[in-house]
Amino acid sequence: MPLTKLKFRPGINRDVTSYSNEGGWVNGDKIRFRMGFPEKIGGWEKYSEQTYQGTARALHNWLGLDGSDFLGVGTHLKYYVEEGGAFYDITPIRATTTNGIVFAKKANGSTTITATDSSHGASLGDFVTIAGAASLGGAVTAAVLNAEHQITSVPTANTFTFEVTAAANSSDSGNGGSGGDAVYQISVGLDTQIGGTGWGAGVWGRGTWNSGADLTTVGALRLWSHDNFGEDLLINPRNGAIYFWDKSNGVATRAIELSTAATDTINVPTLVTQVMVSDTDRHIIAFGCDGLFSSGVQDPLLIRFADQESLTDWTPTATNTAGDLRIGSGSKFVKAIQTKREIVIWTDSSLHSMRFIGPPFTFGITPIASNITIAGPNAAVAIEDIIVWMGKNCFYIYDGRVKQIPCTVKEEVFFNLNNAQLDKIYAGVNAEFGEVIWLYPSDTNSVVNGGNGQNDKYVIYNYNEQLWYYGTINRDAWLDRGLRDFPIATGSNYVYNHEKGYDDDGSALISSIESSQIDIGDGDRFAFVSQLIPDLTFNGSDADNPSVNITVEGRNFPGGDYLQSDTSAVTRTAVSTSTVPFEQWTNKADIRVRGRAFNLSVSSSDSGVRWRLGSPRVQARPDGRR
Repeated sequence: MPLTKLKFRPGINRDVTSYSNEGGWVNGDKIRFRMGFPEKIGGWEKYSEQTYQGTARALHNWLGLDGSDFLGVGTHLKYYVEEGGAFYDITPIRATTTNGIVFAKKANGSTTITATDSSHGASLGDFVTIAGAASLGGAVTAAVLNAEHQITSVPTANTFTFEVTAAANSSDSGNGGSGGDAVYQISVGLDTQIGGTGWGAGVWGRGTWNSGADLTTVGALRLWSHDNFGEDLLINPRNGAIYFWDKSNGVATRAIELSTAATDTINVPTLVTQVMVSDTDRHIIAFGCDGLFSSGVQDPLLIRFADQESLTDWTPTATNTAGDLRIGSGSKFVKAIQTKREIVIWTDSSLHSMRFIGPPFTFGITPIASNITIAGPNAAVAIEDIIVWMGKNCFYIYDGRVKQIPCTVKEEVFFNLNNAQLDKIYAGVNAEFGEVIWLYPSDTNSVVNGGNGQNDKYVIYNYNEQLWYYGTINRDAWLDRGLRDFPIATGSNYVYNHEKGYDDDGSALISSIESSQIDIGDGDRFAFVSQLIPDLTFNGSDADNPSVNITVEGRNFPGGDYLQSDTSAVTRTAVSTSTVPFEQWTNKADIRVRGRAFNLSVSSSDSGVRWRLGSPRVQARPDGRR
């Protein structure tokens, strides 16, 4: 009986029925396509065993003039600079109280401390560092009080509470010496969008931790923009001030508000949606900010830029290049991305190009497209001079013109997307494999459905081969390799090196792919599949005898269950020679599957396995009409 070679179209297609997709792939996880054939993706390992606090939603890598390799990590709680695997907290300070804070225990046996500080301005979840306090007299010693604490409730404008590491006893009757100092970091942000969607700022921190009062307020996710100005760093919590971190002061120092960075600072914007440093002309640009003569009143379409090569001079004059522009359409700025030739700007309904044109106007802005959408501020990414992004219900590409990208997994993504948490979507590039990846939260992982509401899925567009595939992963942010050897991504308070090995940080990385149905003729006859000839390579595997499972399943009707299934383990044969001109594996598998149609799937759940599928063959013969 002759063998039939199974040739499958590359890419995953979920937008047609399985029968209509005969000869294609319908499902997969932790796989990619390369030269048209499916293979397991690379694995990941922790870059460092050190952790950070909060959910990371912004990454930026740059070098100091002395070669120091820094990674900026913005979370919903803090901002860090990572160097050498250690995370240094450079979160700016909002306010300081000197010799004006006193403390009281809640009760004997309690770890709750109430602090009194007139008009402290703190919100729920904020961080405060206490210094100069004395012991309360018992277990709550000076060392217990004099530390960084996270505020757990704000009963009044003059009091707040926090937890300490020692439970108070009957000897704790003092007030901490009545001369404690308090240093308040800028208020933390939301880890989850509440009270609606969008990019507007909202009030957060009224009521006690996890109380209903928190859930009734309107708030946007804490997002950051950041860019390096030479070896120094500019950071901006979305809809907040611009802050400046001076590398020469070391990683032990915090960022300060840019308006206080020098004595000659003039008219720095105080409410900014995004900050950027223009690479070609060295202007600091603030998008969606307050105006020159309306400080503190944010204009969602205003763009301002400082004098060239200046941190401090934001006032336009006849002798400098500072200035401003206003976007002509849309109701609010959403995102700006820099390419080699221009800065591309999204509003909530339009796309614009901003270019350096020189004196006297410095920059010019031109409309590109209208009636387009973007799913969230981090849903777009640049690949050289091309930009790709996720809209509210489709994908777009800009290469001089704006076009929708045909997508074969559109329904899989947008029907399962958690539309209440669009700001969590994060786009990244994996240039080595010609891929754009979007990390996104699925509706099945929403808090309403019992999940944590964070990113748990990914979808990839292979722009070299114009293919789509998707899967599951818990990652919050992504940065392609460049200054560092591997792409990096964040999740569970760790930074991970991706495309390193083929395991999940020391555990097996499970991967799989499933084909659509294949039938005999038009499906009017039964087929009997009796033999499978695999075509696989395990090149690059770390396991001594890597293997995958290939399963053939048969069923009678498109909507019916699979009635018969047969699985065969395909294992590379161990050899004793030092040179192996080609890989050897299981020669064939004798199987027994009968049905009007059958499909094929490949799965791997062992450590150290890398696999790639070629064109397997099956022995299938007609087996009657009944």
